[in-house]
Amino acid sequence: MAPTDFASMPCPVARSMAMLGERWAILLMREAYYGSSRFDEFEKHLGIAPNILSARLKTLVEHGLLEKVPAPGGGARHVYQLTEMGRDFFPVYVALKSWADRWLADEKGPLTVLEDRREGKEIVAGRLTRADGSAIGVDDLRVLPGPGAGRYLRARFGDVDGHDRPAENAPSKEAADEQA
Repeated sequence: MAPTDFASMPCPVARSMAMLGERWAILLMREAYYGSSRFDEFEKHLGIAPNILSARLKTLVEHGLLEKVPAPGGGARHVYQLTEMGRDFFPVYVALKSWADRWLADEKGPLTVLEDRREGKEIVAGRLTRADGSAIGVDDLRVLPGPGAGRYLRARFGDVDGHDRPAENAPSKEAADEQA
């Protein structure tokens, strides 16, 4: 059986996994946020084999999260810089780090703390809140079909009151590809 091609799925979350679902991808993004830009810096900080690093950096460049540009001062070297897409991923990284620090750090606590350079205060993951400031949790979630939804998602989530929803049968391959 061939592996699932997440890049060709209509679901943007699934397509993001084609970019960031490989285990080195988010660690490479972490290193870019932490200031690494040269191949040897990524290699040193991650302890990753050069051939794997080269392939993973190439993937992040192809997907538009990083760009490979000539190093300052010229020469044959290049550096990797965050693109707008890569910068937009930063809050997601902060949320993942916050979750990991809470649930997976040992008793000594987090290995690193992110600090706002200007204010000198810790950067914390944003909380989901309503306009009045009250917290929103998973139990408050209601999923509605978006403008890009196809038939399956419109049928699955179109009736917000819970009436006339399709039976709880396993979705077809097409329906599974459409799910977000």
